[in-house]
Amino acid sequence: MTHSYTSHILWTGNRGTGTAGYRAYDRTWNIAVPGKQVVACSNDPLLGGDPAKMNPEDLLLSALSACHMLWYLHYAADAGIVVTGYEDNPEGVGEIGPGGAGRFVSAVLRPRVTVQAGTDLAAAEAIHHRIHQFCFIARSVNFPVSHAPEFVVQA
Repeated sequence: MTHSYTSHILWTGNRGTGTAGYRAYDRTWNIAVPGKQVVACSNDPLLGGDPAKMNPEDLLLSALSACHMLWYLHYAADAGIVVTGYEDNPEGVGEIGPGGAGRFVSAVLRPRVTVQAGTDLAAAEAIHHRIHQFCFIARSVNFPVSHAPEFVVQA
């Protein structure tokens, strides 16, 4: 079975002269998916982008984290583990190679999962180890993704 995804990318950085010069245009664009809110984006601030807007690296790391979260919640529900809160502060590590080409070399997900009192924390942690077999995003990237979960037991 296959799935199809669509998006519309619209460059918004033309200041009136287009790409007449390297510094003559902004590195901004909108992501528009039918029926969803538009996301205003920019290049990485290191490359002249607007630090107030999401950049491709932010989006990739966020997608990786969100995919992990959704699978975690699914498997927790199946296992009878009641999750009452979930947040993550993932970190992606990138490198710039000779010639200026960049890439991610690793990512660490740091989910903070709140569970009900009496939860088997070993079983709750074991779920994290299964997810990369199924997460669409994690299975699609070519760099290692690890996780360092923290559990909070709800009183």
